[in-house]
Amino acid sequence: MTNQLIECVPNFSEGRDMAIIKLITDEIESVEGVKLLDVDPGKATNRTVVTFVGAPEPVIQAAYLAIKKAAEVIDMSKHKGEHPRMGATDVCPLIPIANITMEETAKWAHKLGEKAGSDLGIPFYMYESAATKPERRNLATVRSGEYEALPEKLKKPEWKPDYGPAVFNAKAGATAIGARDFLVAYNVNLNTTSERRANSVAFDVREQGRVMRKGDPIEGEIVRDASGEPVREAGACKAVKGIGWYIPEYGVAQVSMNLTNIEVTPLHVAFEECRKSANNRGMRVTGSELVGLVPLKVLTEAGRYFLQQQKWSAGVSEEELVHIAVKSLGLDELTPFDPKKKIIEYQLADEQSAPLIHKSLRAFANETAKDSPAPGGGSISAYVGALGASLGTMVANLSAGKRGWDDRLEEFSAWAEKGQAIKDSLLKLVDEDTNAFNQIMAAFRLPKETAEEKAARKAAIQAATRYAIEAPMRTMEAAFAVFELAEAMVKDGNPNSVSDAGVGALCARAAVMGAWMNVKINAVSLADKELAADFIQKAEAIVRQANEWEQKIVKMVEEKM
Repeated sequence: MTNQLIECVPNFSEGRDMAIIKLITDEIESVEGVKLLDVDPGKATNRTVVTFVGAPEPVIQAAYLAIKKAAEVIDMSKHKGEHPRMGATDVCPLIPIANITMEETAKWAHKLGEKAGSDLGIPFYMYESAATKPERRNLATVRSGEYEALPEKLKKPEWKPDYGPAVFNAKAGATAIGARDFLVAYNVNLNTTSERRANSVAFDVREQGRVMRKGDPIEGEIVRDASGEPVREAGACKAVKGIGWYIPEYGVAQVSMNLTNIEVTPLHVAFEECRKSANNRGMRVTGSELVGLVPLKVLTEAGRYFLQQQKWSAGVSEEELVHIAVKSLGLDELTPFDPKKKIIEYQLADEQSAPLIHKSLRAFANETAKDSPAPGGGSISAYVGALGASLGTMVANLSAGKRGWDDRLEEFSAWAEKGQAIKDSLLKLVDEDTNAFNQIMAAFRLPKETAEEKAARKAAIQAATRYAIEAPMRTMEAAFAVFELAEAMVKDGNPNSVSDAGVGALCARAAVMGAWMNVKINAVSLADKELAADFIQKAEAIVRQANEWEQKIVKMVEEKM
């Protein structure tokens, strides 16, 4: 069964004393199977956003310990801060990350609420997808009145907690536990110190917009509908909540937003709408700030958008897309921005499982030259294929930027993006081929004393052998995709780089042939001869077509030159 993964992003009402925060995060890190990804304190908000991830059971245990410790070390009766809050652990949302549904995540949220409510003497409210009542889905509703309203709120039957006592806990306050989609907490910086002016931008941008008034937009009489409810003017961005505030720590006002659905409103769209509103009101956006972590696609999509705005090819590397996004959004204006610490996938990446692609060219060559069978021909084939894809992508980018070819930017940018995807898939296969070899070796080292051990060892060897065939098969298929790119670049690309596209095709054939050798040598050891024959038949078909492609492209190159 594939491992389930959930993320927990508790917000603690302490952002100034890091010794207190460390006491809480130490509790989280004490649980085996949980990885602490980020600790993001804010002095002005007096609030720290912590992010950790793991399988559901250990995440729930870590969250429980964190809530318990926060109740011991934070005194809400003395808390002051810019951000709305009602408890030492103010909110504790669970987010499905991998192989788990929202419904399953909500059940885990209730397990946490039940355990904490029975043990800690704190009122707990369930919100978003874990809500027990429709009116409790919205966090702002649950937190209405904040900490100061709790004594009276808890006396009302409609505000009986979902778990824990309906009794005011002066030290710990109350906590909202939820299950929700991924939320991006994002602040846009303005060149003003006015909270009121920042709010005017927030009202322009957020989905809820602003209450309509007669005459003066701030002091004027509220416009009401037939039922007496205030009439609202919707903002520009759906799935965005926002307010304006002033941050003395930075000396600027910000538009503070929660992007509750980044498919509906991506980060760069929210940024651009803030920029437009600020410009219309005589202000400037100077940069922005991410609170907590984001998925990689948030920044790669932003990078593509800004490159397109520059009328430049978006077919650049993942690293460059992130760099363009950081600079365009001004994410490093207030504090240094380290993608390795702020992007979820980079935090979860294990370089130990993919050591080859992190080596320098020289180190990779030296590692290959050692007296060990791995990395071997399979890894080299994948890397040669990646170089072929890189050459085709280079020609596409050079063509996209060629003077006088402005009307073909979109065409070549699309080819460059396709080339980048092929290159990245082949780079992953560099280590995967070595991992396949290592699995075979591990299977052969299994014990074989008893009949059960012999059977288990035999099954493991066969499973590893199949994996060692499938990995080079994927290399063959990915490398084969380079030919289409190379042909297009030889035929239609920058004529000054036609030989580079030709070399890309030669690399692609070398990759296909090298991977084919690995398929063939491993297929001999597969006990399922019918399956082995099927692998060989598919591989041989790719080889035949690869030879035809290479001959055709080389001929085209010679004619062009």
